[in-house]
Amino acid sequence: MSSAHDRCLSAEELESLRLQDERIVPKFKQERLEAEAKKNWDLFYKRNTTKFFRDRHWTTREFEDLSDMKLSGKQLTILEVGCGVGNFMFPLLEEAPDVFFYACDFSSRAIQFVQENPHYNPERCLAFCCDLTKDELKNTIVSESVDLVSVIFVLSAIHPDKMLSVLQNIYSVLRKGGSVLFRDYGLNDHAMIRFSAGSKLMDRFYVRQDNTRAYYFSIEKVAELFAAAGFLAAKTQYIFRETINRKEGLTVPRVFVQGKFVKTDIGL
Repeated sequence: MSSAHDRCLSAEELESLRLQDERIVPKFKQERLEAEAKKNWDLFYKRNTTKFFRDRHWTTREFEDLSDMKLSGKQLTILEVGCGVGNFMFPLLEEAPDVFFYACDFSSRAIQFVQENPHYNPERCLAFCCDLTKDELKNTIVSESVDLVSVIFVLSAIHPDKMLSVLQNIYSVLRKGGSVLFRDYGLNDHAMIRFSAGSKLMDRFYVRQDNTRAYYFSIEKVAELFAAAGFLAAKTQYIFRETINRKEGLTVPRVFVQGKFVKTDIGL
């Protein structure tokens, strides 16, 4: 189900959010988490290797542009930022033979897993390590040469103060008329509500037990960021799902924000 409105919370959930505010992560620890962000993601992939995330076959169902791309037969260039171990790229390479992929990630360990994948073909894809908050994508990709960029569960892991610069970095390599497909954690997602005191960094920004971080977006925040980076919003909405935890016998509400943003001729 999709909606332009966020999820209403129960009294119990509102109390959980109130308790989070009783103990905010101290500034010195927040600074350390920022400084060690790359190390923490490398450790994540060291622990989980290629087994944590499933292949994202759902993307062609959820994003019309991707299903149309498979049928078009056109030579297209796609950039996936925050590619992880290739769960988005490899299924699409198989389904769309006329696509060339650039794939980048913060974690050098994740990129190593991508390059070691038996389906990795240097004639059809290039995977490279990149800190989107510092490294210019133009150093690897020709300016305004990419047709489509996927930003799926990536921006939430980046400090809010640096999100705009990441989108501006992406803007520089996307051609005029090209699109960004976005999906990430949404405001009032169950995972946000269940954080305990001592996990909150700032409003809607939290640290997990493995020291990776997550931000939970409102559609207004997403629209504001993309507009500031020069994009035109084609579509922005909340996506509501239910996840069943069979072990605990629970059904939990998940909330995501999904959107499509276009680089226009007007620009910044």
